[in-house]
Amino acid sequence: MQQTQGSADGEALLPAEETLLVRRFQERLGIPGLVDVHTHFMPERVLRKVWAYFDSFGSGATGGIDWPITYRHDEDERLAVLRGFGVLAFTAMLYPHRPGMAEWLNGWAVEFARRTPDCLHTSTFFPEPGVERYVGEAVERGARVFKAHVQVGAYDPTDPLLDPVWGLLAEAGVPIVIHCGSGPNPGAYTGPEPIARVLARHPGLRLIVAHLGMPEYEDFLGLAERYGEVRLDTTMTFTDFSERIAPFPARALPRLAALGDRVLLGSDFPNIPYPYLHQLHALERLGLGDDWLRAVCHDNGRRLFRL
Repeated sequence: MQQTQGSADGEALLPAEETLLVRRFQERLGIPGLVDVHTHFMPERVLRKVWAYFDSFGSGATGGIDWPITYRHDEDERLAVLRGFGVLAFTAMLYPHRPGMAEWLNGWAVEFARRTPDCLHTSTFFPEPGVERYVGEAVERGARVFKAHVQVGAYDPTDPLLDPVWGLLAEAGVPIVIHCGSGPNPGAYTGPEPIARVLARHPGLRLIVAHLGMPEYEDFLGLAERYGEVRLDTTMTFTDFSERIAPFPARALPRLAALGDRVLLGSDFPNIPYPYLHQLHALERLGLGDDWLRAVCHDNGRRLFRL
């Protein structure tokens, strides 16, 4: 039986042991389960390419960072793992890297949401002719969250083609999980400045900044403090892995605590180089209190998505 690392690097756990400990975490907090806003499901051949990208991180071309995929399972097994953990709602974060890809991914996501009722119907977009049309169609078909990946897509979020899309999503009130921070590798349009210009034009956007904006944590905390609909997800933050390469500044913890009603649990499952449990323990050891943990791991997501 495959073993995974435990809540600290190097500690081995059997899958059944990890499931039990994730459940005990929830029981201690008195919550009925977890709401994870940052999990990845996508067409299998696309996911295999994503895994190959992370596999390449051990090479000199990517800085020599080893990134083993902990949950390299088929789709059914990945779903079973999340449900075993007690994850009540999750997402299918998918994203295009070239024109003509987003609409196809959205079609796949419609079918995935139909056969996976505990997945929040997820869609995506790319700056290209027709983007306003197919984003509008996705909203009409019930999309509950969008994914935007500025780094992988290598596009400017202020591209004029996207301006009507931001306006449409702001008016519809549909959240967008957006990877706009510069981790793990900076891009031409990553960092706080481009997305700050988007928010200046569309201050009501329900942006969920992935990874707390790693590594520009404090800049993105500032955007959340300025715009009441901006939220942040915890994906990979505070884990031993991320603290080695992009540590969160201790001086910013009071600001994170004060934003406790707009911080959401994210994991990056299955594409994480450590067990799911470790993300939960990494948040717990911040010492921000059980009320903060309950809100992050369950209450904030339930309220945002009206679960």
